[in-house]
Amino acid sequence: MTHNTIGFIGGGRVTRIILEGFKRKSKLPEQIIVSDTNIEVLNGLKEKFPGIRVSPNDNKKPASASIVFVALHPPAISGVLGEIKGCLKADATIISLAPKISITKVSELLGGFQRIVRIIPNAPSVVNAGYNPVAFSRVFTEKEKDQLNNILSVLGECPEVAEEKLEAYAILTAMGPTYLWFQLYELQEIGKSFGLTSDEVAYGISGMVQGTAKSLFESGLSSSEVMDLVPVRPLGDEEENIRNIYRTKLEGLYKKLKE
Repeated sequence: MTHNTIGFIGGGRVTRIILEGFKRKSKLPEQIIVSDTNIEVLNGLKEKFPGIRVSPNDNKKPASASIVFVALHPPAISGVLGEIKGCLKADATIISLAPKISITKVSELLGGFQRIVRIIPNAPSVVNAGYNPVAFSRVFTEKEKDQLNNILSVLGECPEVAEEKLEAYAILTAMGPTYLWFQLYELQEIGKSFGLTSDEVAYGISGMVQGTAKSLFESGLSSSEVMDLVPVRPLGDEEENIRNIYRTKLEGLYKKLKE
């Protein structure tokens, strides 16, 4: 990444995740500029990543970079893209991190600019273990895709997917950790209360989670057979309620993203 200038429009949570992922692998680019309307957010980033430049209330500076991450929620994107469309380099790459706003719409808002990528970021990118599906506009060559993937793969897996599937991944992978984290933190505290050390709990839960996923996807067993591998199900009485929460909450959210 040392040969690229990187701009972030928006200095919030996802920008912090990406920068931390690069930092952990000593892959932070030499030139990074981040804009945001909140000076406290920018000061926080500057404290954590001293080498970055910040641009309060000025999106045009990061928009002039070689790679421009648009790290904004969908409602804020339209106005910002209209603002920066005259600042983009002809060979720049715009990377939108938001669901819902299509490549076609981004291009329209940028006055016809075509070098657009969409990514659905995944929070475990903070420890280089993300699952970040990517969709490219048609103008990118395979070589250019590979070059960009070499940069993004520092964050974890970045599979190319059909654009129309990105909102499904937003529900499944981007939000997915939130369905599990609170339960795993609860198990962590319970394990400590039983006399396990912090390291024992960490290794035990980490190994359990990895093995659980492998059992689900690699055992060749049906879902009922997998769930029958453990004879005791302490939360069995609540399983149907939990399933109903998944169905109602997540299906409704997906429909909103696809509107």
